[in-house]
Amino acid sequence: MLTKPGPARCKEIRIISQPQQTVKIMEFTEKHVEGLKELLYKMADDLLIIGHRNSEWTGLGPMLEEDIAFSSMAQDKVGQSLALFELLHELGESDPDTVAFTRNDNQFHCSQLVELPIGEYDFSMVRHFFFDHAEAIRFEMLADSVFEPLSMVARKFKGEIKYHTMHADIFMKKLAAGGEESFSRMQNSINETFGLALGMFEPGKYEAELIEAGIFGGEAELQQRWLDKVVPLLESFGYLVPKVESTVPAFGGRHGVHTPHLQPLLDEMTEVFSIDPGADW
Repeated sequence: MLTKPGPARCKEIRIISQPQQTVKIMEFTEKHVEGLKELLYKMADDLLIIGHRNSEWTGLGPMLEEDIAFSSMAQDKVGQSLALFELLHELGESDPDTVAFTRNDNQFHCSQLVELPIGEYDFSMVRHFFFDHAEAIRFEMLADSVFEPLSMVARKFKGEIKYHTMHADIFMKKLAAGGEESFSRMQNSINETFGLALGMFEPGKYEAELIEAGIFGGEAELQQRWLDKVVPLLESFGYLVPKVESTVPAFGGRHGVHTPHLQPLLDEMTEVFSIDPGADW
């Protein structure tokens, strides 16, 4: 079990001063640093867990191209999570392997959306659509972060995620036009998954500090941008989108409250690592 995160080893953070793009040093308070860690943990955990979930479609896709596509996107997401765990390590947290493979479910900060089993293809596709559009917008926002290492990572992965959202859009549209059964199953999955998707935007303890410092624009802004993107898209495909005000968001994941599905996934995911945590694989 991972011990509580240690104190940040530095308080001076390299930031980008907009619009001149000059680099300077800014001293963050402890709350700024803790807020940054909180942000990085939830992003990294989301990507690690959904990457492993999506990899479960390997060999099971409804057609060969989709088998390959989901496997490729899963690999991308695990790679993205590694980059964020490396940033956490630079802020004083344990090395990426230790952080990824030695925590229990109540120490993870992923949203409940990403931890659920893959289910049928309709659910996995709707989750893919909701999650990847949120991540694309999150990285777009973070490309302007004053925390230079994070803004560099965000700019690096923006192009990669663009292809993930293109894939999701194409198949959401195709399945809407695939006949009565296809449309019905996709619409039901949208209805059932929408509250889970809203759980992605659960605010953190240091939300105000992140916004104040210019590290991140905040979950409320991200949610609104996401709604402005996904609702018109889904409606253009012919789907009905649940109303936010009548949907209960699945909060809790950002604070270690998870479904019964996460711990078994972690046990499976860490099985080889746990044999000899000190080994070089």
